[in-house]
This record gives sequence, C-alpha cells and structure tokens, in this order.
Amino acid sequence: MHQMFGIFVILAGMILSTQASASDRRHANEPFQVAAVDPIVTRSIVENGSSAFDPRYEPQIVNVTTPYDPGTVIVDTDRKFLYLVQENGTAIRYGVGVGRAGFEWTGTERVTRKAEWPGWTPPAEMRRREPNLPAFMPGGPENPLGARALYLGSTLYRLHGTANPATIGRNISSGCIRLRNQDIVDLYERVPVGATVIVF
Repeated sequence: MHQMFGIFVILAGMILSTQASASDRRHANEPFQVAAVDPIVTRSIVENGSSAFDPRYEPQIVNVTTPYDPGTVIVDTDRKFLYLVQENGTAIRYGVGVGRAGFEWTGTERVTRKAEWPGWTPPAEMRRREPNLPAFMPGGPENPLGARALYLGSTLYRLHGTANPATIGRNISSGCIRLRNQDIVDLYERVPVGATVIVF
C-alpha cells in the first residue's frame, strides 16, 4: 500500500512538473514580456448587481517588450489580461473574462464597429441552448454587452462590458472578451475602428 502511494506521488509530481514547464515554455515564447508599473484610474460606471472584483485585475500601466505597433490590442486568454500597446515600451493592461470551455478561440481581427450601450441580438445557436433568451435586448444597464462594445471583423465576437465584475478573470463567456463597464469605456475611448486585435 505504501509503495503504491509512493508511485502515485511520483506520478502526480511528474504530471505537475510537465504542466508547469509547458506553461513556462508558453509564456517564455510570448510575443511580449510584461512588468507592472503603475495603476491607472478608469471612470466609474454605475453597476447593476455589482459583485466582488479581484483587485489583481485593476487596470495597470505595464512595461512591455513587443514587436506590435502602438494601438494594437492583445488578449492573453490564459492569464485573463488585455493589453493596449502604447508608445515607449508600455501598455495599458486590463483584466478580462474570456470564453468558457468549448467556446475558446484565438486569432487576429480588426475592430470593425463600435457602439455605446449596444443592443444585443443573441445568435440562433445560443437561443437554441438557452430558449429563454429574448430575440433582442435593447442597450442599457441590464444588457449583457454592458456600456460599450467593439465588434471584431465579421465574427460574432466582441470586446464588451459587463455589470458583473466578479466574472473578470474567469472563463465565462461564449467567446466574447468582457471587461468591467468602466474599463471598456476607457478602452473604447482609446481604440479606433480599424485597430488590430490579437487573441491568443
């Protein structure tokens, strides 16, 4: 029995070591390296049903080493951060919620449209999964797209707000990238139509 337990511990250690080294390799090969510098303050938006927000996802100015041009938006779905590349080797980093299991995606798109307090038309496949969803929901505090939305290419994906800050830092959405309402407002004002968005 003790021998079997010992073998189990060794195997578990090997698995954890392999996972850790794979994660280290992944982030060692990232297209940019990041170091935190200073917090920034984003304008507060009234939150409906607001709940706990993990402070590690507060917006920060961070040092970056990256080949991407200023104005590029980079989303790290593993670490749950969105970076807006700035001049002088810095980026603004925001916490995000990302796609849940089975709804993850990666790729490069451009912002093709922007909307304030956008209306929401749930896709047909989503309504099949959740029959209680309305055919259309007008924009406003109750709308799941939140205060702002940036639409990505011809996809159904968006960068958008949420009135539920507790979802930031989680795999929670159907593929969209969500930020707190005050953070998406800040991002919306900084990112023009045509900006490149890289999701990995």
